Amino acid sequence: MDFSLKHCTLLICLILILPALCYSQTYVSKAGYYNTDDGMGNPKGACGYEEYGRTVNNGEVCAVSRRLFKNGASCGGCYQVRCRNKGLCSQEGVKVMATDYGEGHGTDFILSYRGFAKLAKQSSMAQVLFAKGTVDVEYRRVSCRFGSNLMVKIHERSKYPNYLSLVVMNQGGASDILALEVYEEETSSWISMRRAYGAVFDLSNPPDGDLQVRFLISAAAETKWVQSERAIIPAEWSVGETIETDIQVS
Repeated sequence: MDFSLKHCTLLICLILILPALCYSQTYVSKAGYYNTDDGMGNPKGACGYEEYGRTVNNGEVCAVSRRLFKNGASCGGCYQVRCRNKGLCSQEGVKVMATDYGEGHGTDFILSYRGFAKLAKQSSMAQVLFAKGTVDVEYRRVSCRFGSNLMVKIHERSKYPNYLSLVVMNQGGASDILALEVYEEETSSWISMRRAYGAVFDLSNPPDGDLQVRFLISAAAETKWVQSERAIIPAEWSVGETIETDIQVS
């Protein structure tokens, strides 16, 4: 009986302190907000997501500072952000997805209206936060946990067959995507695509035929290539087409 009681007590302690432990590796900054007609994301964000960047994650998205944006490598990454004003703000904060670039003095996050409102302890307190404009926050990088494979969209500026542009859509992990390559069967080699901007990569005169893709992923101190096991870009690809890969990014 004593043995069970000890373990039960330990379990209760872990449940109580787990939220604090989750924030043991946090960074301190400031966050502001921007507004749109519907309070959701900006469809003209620097990541190149367009309408997807407006609605993804229920519109709880953000623009991040240059040091977090990393020239677009962190587009699609998620951050758990919470306000440090315990009287006004909730303990858990809000999970937002980076879809844009933007910063102010000492500010690493500019949240959508919906995202900023979620910082409040109660909905009635949100207006107090909005009146402040900028609040002190702490944050950490987390997985978006979309539970789906990585997807790429053939950008509207693509011109078959001479110019291929891809948008990496639901990055979703706590990793940065540093590079993207396609495989050319004729030469048995990988060809680098250029990062045009944000999450958009392009290539003039892409190889003929169905194409495999691979991504250079950086997570913490580890950098590695992950690749599709099958060709996922069809030989006769179409502008605007969204394609699911067989890759998941943690």
